[in-house]
Amino acid sequence: MSISIKKLTPNSTFDNSIIEEINEFLFKHLEQYGDPKADIKKAMEYSLSKEAGKGGYIFYAVEEEGNNEKMVGATVINETGMKDYIPENILVYIAVDGSQRGKGIGKKIITEAMENVNGSIALHVEPDNPAKKLYEKLGFTNKYLEMRWEK
Repeated sequence: MSISIKKLTPNSTFDNSIIEEINEFLFKHLEQYGDPKADIKKAMEYSLSKEAGKGGYIFYAVEEEGNNEKMVGATVINETGMKDYIPENILVYIAVDGSQRGKGIGKKIITEAMENVNGSIALHVEPDNPAKKLYEKLGFTNKYLEMRWEK
């Protein structure tokens, strides 16, 4: 068994069934840190859009055993169209299959993203999310306290 990381970008050729599979995977494995499927799909559509000012990346991890592949992790990264004071990318979603956590899959996905995106990456993480430790080990720092006002 081996784990490989696959990448989708606006220029990738892919079957739409992989988008549905990733959406379902993220919805299930984000657990209490997740969003509705429709919101996850919007972020994915944004990352794969060729429209000016949009774009990004989707990385997903598959466990390969013979001719079989099983998705074990995924992340969605949107380009912000900014730089410097706002990072060029925002990691919107990342999840690892609950039965596969602690095996380095999340680290492998994020490392692959860090090596492939253009510019910096920002992300939001809940203070109680166990993944926060991984982000810190990889060099992510807490620069700001996020505050929001919603209408």
